[in-house]
Amino acid sequence: MGCDGGTIPKRHELVKGPKKSRKVDKSAEMAAKWKYCALSQEKLKRPIVSCELGRLFNKDAVIEYLLDKTAERPNTEAVVHIRGIKDIKELNLTDNPVWEGERRNTKGDRYEDVHCGMFICPVVGLEMNGKHRFIYLQSCGCVFSDRAMKEVKTEICHKCGDPFKDEDVVVLNGTKEEVEKLSEKMAERRSKAKTKKSKKSKAAETVSTASESKADEKQSTPEEVAGGSSLQNGGENSQSAAAGPAGSSSSSKDSKLSLSSSNKRSIQEMEERSEVFKSLFTTHSSAKRTKDQTSNWVTHTPYHF
Repeated sequence: MGCDGGTIPKRHELVKGPKKSRKVDKSAEMAAKWKYCALSQEKLKRPIVSCELGRLFNKDAVIEYLLDKTAERPNTEAVVHIRGIKDIKELNLTDNPVWEGERRNTKGDRYEDVHCGMFICPVVGLEMNGKHRFIYLQSCGCVFSDRAMKEVKTEICHKCGDPFKDEDVVVLNGTKEEVEKLSEKMAERRSKAKTKKSKKSKAAETVSTASESKADEKQSTPEEVAGGSSLQNGGENSQSAAAGPAGSSSSSKDSKLSLSSSNKRSIQEMEERSEVFKSLFTTHSSAKRTKDQTSNWVTHTPYHF
């Protein structure tokens, strides 16, 4: 039985069989991981950063995400664990001298090496294209190949010379098992940081309470000493002791007033000041008027006129 136009369909067009599993091209998958940002899917360009799980990002894309997390983006799952700018590290990469960038194969008349990487290992010279395992150090951000770290075993960075620990080593674009291990390390590190913060806050609280208690003791000791002396001397001595602090306080006030009055000098008595400067103030003789110069007080009311 034919369709419109006399066409006869075949069996494979009418009968739907089981779907075949689509295989992802490994070269395309490696290029997507090592040459493109995991968040914006744009080409990697300096400055390049990496998270604690070893994913590669453009720093501009991560900052835009942190500024506005409500905006809809395609790959937000890759940056859910990033809370702030402290959770990423800018990478210190070594350029590949063979890499020509966008100028390569502009005409399409020569062979294009897809596996050529933008960066290389500064120790061994391996290209960072996904074929070889690469790591970076969280302490300084330098990137090396795993082969270089195994061949030259040191506790100092090969590129900058800064010391590092085994905990600072993070695998770039690792397997699922490696990503799980890195996530566990990240959780442990963050829990330790929280405990340190809580301990610091508790220590600050204890120091503040101790200082307050010491201040209270210092304020209370003179009163206790005065009370003990009054009890020993009797009633008459207590009256004199009670009168003593009042007299001392009044004498201290009088001394303060006398000191303040002695320190204050009249501007008219200052010899270093000129007469023009002294005439600006009301204490000058020119500002004072006699009784003849003062005018009588007049009320300006409608009844006056």
